[in-house]
Amino acid sequence: MTNEDAELQGCVDDDALGVCVDWTAMDLDASRVAALEPALAAAQRSMTALEAGAEANPDEHRRVGHYWLRAPELAPDPSLRLAIEEARRDVESFARAVHAGEVRAPAAGRFDRVVVVGIGGSALGPQFVSHALGGARDAMPLHFVDNTDPDGIDRLVARLRVSAHGGDLRGTLAVVISKSGGSKETRNGMLELAAAYAADGLRFAEHAVAVTGDGSELHRVAKAEGWLATFPMWDWVGGRTSVLSAVGLLPAALQGLDTAAFLAGARAMDEATRRPGWRTNPAAALALAWHLAGNGRGDRAMVVLPYKDRLELFSRYLQQLVMESVGKERGLDGAVVHQGLTVYGNKGSTDQHAYVQQLRDGRDDFFATFIEVLKSRDGASIDVDAGVTSADYLYGFLEGTRRALHERRGPSLTVTLREADARGVGMLVALYERAVGLYASMIGVNAYHQPGVEAGKRAAAEVLALQARVEASLRAAEGAPMLAADVARSLGEPDVSLVARVLRHLAGGGEHAVARVSGTGLLAASYCSRAVS
Repeated sequence: MTNEDAELQGCVDDDALGVCVDWTAMDLDASRVAALEPALAAAQRSMTALEAGAEANPDEHRRVGHYWLRAPELAPDPSLRLAIEEARRDVESFARAVHAGEVRAPAAGRFDRVVVVGIGGSALGPQFVSHALGGARDAMPLHFVDNTDPDGIDRLVARLRVSAHGGDLRGTLAVVISKSGGSKETRNGMLELAAAYAADGLRFAEHAVAVTGDGSELHRVAKAEGWLATFPMWDWVGGRTSVLSAVGLLPAALQGLDTAAFLAGARAMDEATRRPGWRTNPAAALALAWHLAGNGRGDRAMVVLPYKDRLELFSRYLQQLVMESVGKERGLDGAVVHQGLTVYGNKGSTDQHAYVQQLRDGRDDFFATFIEVLKSRDGASIDVDAGVTSADYLYGFLEGTRRALHERRGPSLTVTLREADARGVGMLVALYERAVGLYASMIGVNAYHQPGVEAGKRAAAEVLALQARVEASLRAAEGAPMLAADVARSLGEPDVSLVARVLRHLAGGGEHAVARVSGTGLLAASYCSRAVS
């Protein structure tokens, strides 16, 4: 083994930072690493230009500046620096005023809990941070409306009412997060909550805060209705990289978390991951390993296994950050590439009893990422066996699973944090943000747009328009039963199965004036318009 091969079997270990990326179980080949170093160097140059303010998202004609959020002095425009610093101060000032009772719930005095309404990055980031850093001493518990599921919203509202002193929502502060203000899921959640407040005899605006773009639909509503406050979302911060903006900082500050340490951790990781090459750069090491493991095509899924309950939601957070960033039909040159990197995971040691069986003995289509946290708990531990603590078992299961996979040639990385505190979680967020950006550049895709998501939204709007036409067709039949094929024919709609599914939805929910009359099966059932009870 050459000295270079031996180095590849080691770690990118930064003791001062408190982070290590372990390459040991990747079985890296020195020649393949050397062949990728020019692409990595080019990606790092692109990242430098991005941080300096170059237009990194040409199809949307905007810059990408989430790195400025933790280092405002890097912003290319002094006005941007001032805006970032002002937003930070406003977030902290508002949270202090809420905690002190200076911003008050009209009918309850102090606000004592928070509901965050958002979708995608406007929910996943704040949820991850809340779960990772929250505890019994939180200033205010956080709850989330992150889907347009009425039953889910009803369950949350019922829990809030049961746990509230007055049995209603009077002490609940609502934070509505949407950059454009046009996300239907977020709008629907807001409207559902507003109706719940109204049912309790409360005015939603007196309990509501917005995080949104200046001049957006949500911004206009908040101003017109006199909401408690608004905080900015800038077009140069993507939703999946927004957790260190007011999107994540406001909920965290209201919860009582250490946002200064969170930002400081991200800033420290950014400084470390600007280093050239990969030997001392943990994000570059990750990007290089992802490329090698999946042949630059995502041929292997990334299975994320955090051995820490606090990091249980990290794999969900990474699913959006990674898959929305690199899952693209076309490359930067416009060619069809169908790139992607599938992410899934669960916490250790739960996975010992879940899907590690397949990882070890089944398909050879993954690489694992173990997340290890050295500090096990605050305070002393008991021995569960002679000289052995629960933390020792947790480490043993991590190491045992790592070894068991490696025995079957299952490649893995291990990312070790000294502590999963606010600084450590900030570092983890920044580590993966940088790794995603570097990897995307190496494979030649735009990490900062999401055309597939927008296509799904457009398709949803088309389905809802079809639904209205289906209802109108049934009303025109004046109660006569109609098959899906009849309705489709009357509308000139070629997709009979889609019409049948729309009919099943309309009749099944009980919310529309549509009833199933007879027949079984998707296409054989007949429907008619009915009076609403």
